[in-house]
Amino acid sequence: MELLIALVIVALVAIWVAGPLRRRPGTGEERVEDSVLAELEARKQAKYREIRDTELDHAQGKLTAAEFATQDAELRREAIEILKQIDAAEGTGPSGSASSA
Repeated sequence: MELLIALVIVALVAIWVAGPLRRRPGTGEERVEDSVLAELEARKQAKYREIRDTELDHAQGKLTAAEFATQDAELRREAIEILKQIDAAEGTGPSGSASSA
C-alpha cells in the first residue's frame, strides 16, 4: 500500500514538472513575428544611436556642416524605413507624417 502511494506521488510530481515543458507559448507564426519585431526594434535603436553619434561628432567639430547634413539625412531616411517596417510587421498603418529634417 505504501509503495502504491509513493508511486502515485512520484507520477503526479513527474506530470507537474513536465507540464511546462510540453506547453508551447504560441504558434510558430507568433514566435516568428515576435522575432521579426525584436530584430526591427534592435535595428531602430542602433539607428537612433548612429544619429546621436553623428550629432555629437558634428557638435565636436569632427564633421563639417555639409558632411553632417548628408549623413543626418541618410540616417534619418533609414530610420524612417525601419519604422515603416515595424508598422507593417505590427499590422498598423502609418502613424502620422514622416519627414526628415
